Amino acid sequence: MDNEPYIVFGSPLIGRGEIDAVVRTLESAWIGTGPRVQELQTAMAAYTGAAHTQAVSSCTAALHLSMLAAGIGPGDEVITTDMTFCATANSIVHTGATPVLVDCQRDTMNIDPAAVEAAITPRTKAIVPVHFAGRPVDIEAIGAIARKHGLLVIEDAAHAIAASWHGRKIGSISDLTCFSFYVTKNMTTGEGGMVTTNRPELAEKIRVLGLHGMSADAWSRFSDKGYRHYDVIYPGFKYNLTDIAATLGLEQLRHLDEWQQRREALWQRYDQAFADLPVVLAPPPAPGTVHARHLYVLLLRDDAPCSRDSLMAGLHELRIGSAVHYRPLHVQPWYRERFKLRDEQFPNAHWIGERTVSLPFSPKLGERDIERIISGVRQLLGS
Repeated sequence: MDNEPYIVFGSPLIGRGEIDAVVRTLESAWIGTGPRVQELQTAMAAYTGAAHTQAVSSCTAALHLSMLAAGIGPGDEVITTDMTFCATANSIVHTGATPVLVDCQRDTMNIDPAAVEAAITPRTKAIVPVHFAGRPVDIEAIGAIARKHGLLVIEDAAHAIAASWHGRKIGSISDLTCFSFYVTKNMTTGEGGMVTTNRPELAEKIRVLGLHGMSADAWSRFSDKGYRHYDVIYPGFKYNLTDIAATLGLEQLRHLDEWQQRREALWQRYDQAFADLPVVLAPPPAPGTVHARHLYVLLLRDDAPCSRDSLMAGLHELRIGSAVHYRPLHVQPWYRERFKLRDEQFPNAHWIGERTVSLPFSPKLGERDIERIISGVRQLLGS
C-alpha cells in the first residue's frame, strides 16, 4: 500500500486544454482583469441564465459584496444555516450585521425553512441559504418567506454550479447568487468566484465595490481604446479576478456538463457500494431538481465500528484523503462565544457535525482510485 499514490481529496482535473489556454494568456499583453474575465462573465450568464454577472476573487468576496450592495450593515440581521463553512457567516460579520444561525434538516443538510421563518425579527434584512453539497435548497419556500417579510435572498451556491430548481439554473432565481471556483469545486479558477443577479442596480454596485470603488476598471482604462479617467465613488475593495484565472475557468466551464455526468455515475456507484454499511446515505434529489453532486458525504451511524475521526485516520493510512463538511458554526469558538450558542439549539447540525465525512469525489478519479476508496471504506467499516 505504501507504493500506492496518495488520493488527494478534491484534486482538480486540469487537462492540456487548460494548460495551453493559460499559457496563451500569459504570452498575451493582458494577464490582470481584462478580456478573459469579460468572456467568463458572459459565459456564466449564458450558463446560468442570469442577466448580470461579476467575477470576483472568491465566493467569500462575492457574498461580502452582495451584502454591501444590498445595503446590509450594522443593526441588521441576516439568517443563514449553522451547517456551513465559516465564510458564509464571516461575510455577514464583515458588513457589521449580525448572523442569525438556524438549524438544518437532518436528511438534506440544507437550511430548514420553518426555522428561517421562526428566526425573523424586525431587524432581519436577508436570508442566505446554502445549497449544501450541491443539493438545491427549497428555494420556493425560502423565496415565499422572503417575499412575505420583504427580505432579500442571497444564495450561497459555492457547491451548486451545476444545480437547478424545476428547470431554472441556480444563479438565475434569487436576488443574488454567489458561486465558488475554489480548487476543490466542480469547476475551478484556482481561487475565484462569481456573483449573478437579474437586478442591474445591484450588479453595478458590485462592479464598483469590487475594484476600489472606481468608476472604470483597468481594461476600460488601459485597453487599445485609449486611456480613460476614473472617479473613486466609494472606498471599495480589491476583489477582482485575473485573466489568468478566468482563462482556466473558461476551459473548465466547457467541460462542466460532461463532468456532471461522470459525477452522477460515481455517486450511484458509491451508493451501491456502501448501501449495506452502518452509514446514512444522502436521499435522492427532490423531483424536478438537479443536484450538482459536489460532495459525497457519509454519515456514520451509532452502530458503526469506529468514529468519524478514526475512519478518516484509517483512510489516511491507506493513502486516501478525506474531509469534513462541516463541523457546524455553533461549535466554532468565536461564534460559540460571541453569540452564546448552545448545542441544543441546533440538534440536526450537531448530530451531522459529529459523524460526517466527505470522500474523494471528482471526475479526475481513475478506476483504480475508485476501487481503492470503496475497498478502504468497506474495510474500515467492517464489511
